[in-house]
Amino acid sequence: MRITLIPNLTREAALRITHRVCASLDSLGADYSFFEENKAAFDSTKASFLPPDEALAGCDAVIAVGGDGSIIHAAKYAVMHGKPILGINAGRLAYMAGLEDDELDLLPRLIDGDYTLDRRIMLKASVMDGDKCLSSDFCVNDCFITNEEKQRMSLIDVAFNGRVFNSYLCDGIVVATPTGSTAYSLSAGGPIVDPELESMLLTPVCPHSLVDRSLIFGADTVITVSSAENERLCFSADGVKPQLIDRGCSARIERADLTANFIRIKADSFIDIVYKKLAQRR
Repeated sequence: MRITLIPNLTREAALRITHRVCASLDSLGADYSFFEENKAAFDSTKASFLPPDEALAGCDAVIAVGGDGSIIHAAKYAVMHGKPILGINAGRLAYMAGLEDDELDLLPRLIDGDYTLDRRIMLKASVMDGDKCLSSDFCVNDCFITNEEKQRMSLIDVAFNGRVFNSYLCDGIVVATPTGSTAYSLSAGGPIVDPELESMLLTPVCPHSLVDRSLIFGADTVITVSSAENERLCFSADGVKPQLIDRGCSARIERADLTANFIRIKADSFIDIVYKKLAQRR
């Protein structure tokens, strides 16, 4: 098996853990590579250093080392090349991590193919000018729509399958997958949704109301978000690359044709993982 490693080198812990992963892969006789930009940090290992597309096209699986943000970022690389991904926690909670840093002795099961795949739906978020798509992006966790200025509340219209549902006076709108239900949506008061329930979750952020709460819809729902006051909005998919939604335009969020495949080596269920992670915050 050939592995591509994607570590978050802004975390010192991730650097240390990745070197330990390399040592484990060496002992197992596995081939592994990094993106060529990581050569300076791992030149002492037996790794190959390749352009990203070449590294991903030639591997059987991806290992991401970092927190949830790093794992989600790496997952988008993996998805575009049809590769499964194993997250190793070098952050705090890391709901998406398949292994903790003290569980690297389980890596032989990855090399032996002794694992299952946890298939997670993704979202496609597009900036629309009427029926014309101006730009689009994919997300594993969530899409966040807010006022361009960000310092004040906005009146935001939300429609489901072409029918206007509500106008929210709030700081923004989070549209999440069940995977993303443990991220920004949870911080904004949304529920945790089991990823086996294929669905979409809409959570208003700081709504100026006592009744505006999260809503859960079927995964095939098409959600349209626009300014009720003809203001400029912006959105970001998984917290990166904010894109402008100009006046008269809207954001269209729908289920993507892509699926993120997370490697699960341990037998922990989603409920087990949530219980353990939330227990760390008590």
